Amino acid sequence: MKVSIKHTTGMEFEATTEKNTFIVNPKGGISPIEYFSIGLISCSGTDMVAIPESQGLKVENLSIEADITRAEEMPKKFDEIHIIYTFDSTADATTATRWVQGSIETYCSTINTVRGVSEISYTIIYNGEKIADKKKIISGQASTDFGEIGGACES
Repeated sequence: MKVSIKHTTGMEFEATTEKNTFIVNPKGGISPIEYFSIGLISCSGTDMVAIPESQGLKVENLSIEADITRAEEMPKKFDEIHIIYTFDSTADATTATRWVQGSIETYCSTINTVRGVSEISYTIIYNGEKIADKKKIISGQASTDFGEIGGACES
């Protein structure tokens, strides 16, 4: 992967990836830390669509949010990341839980980049019922591997 930025004016930068170009403007738009945060949950979101599809199943009404606590002192790293998954499916609750665990523990490159640096936990609201609440991820202790799923973080 290759990415670059080019200063344009003020605090604005033109960012270029191998696939796209866009503007990063922390003063009048989305800040780099917001892009990074969205990347964490977007990566997991693609897994949450791809993993069930690889099993012939489907997720509906998927929403993912993250509550992130940052250190007060520079470099203000992410101390805690709590990810809340809300979705529906016809799969059983155990399977739904494994999809989330598979994303967090195996497939999501962005989450696994901060794993071991930030305390990561998750909540799952599945078919309107909370089936996991503030479960902590223990870095390097588990793996839920569904094989090749074709998620967004592969490229």
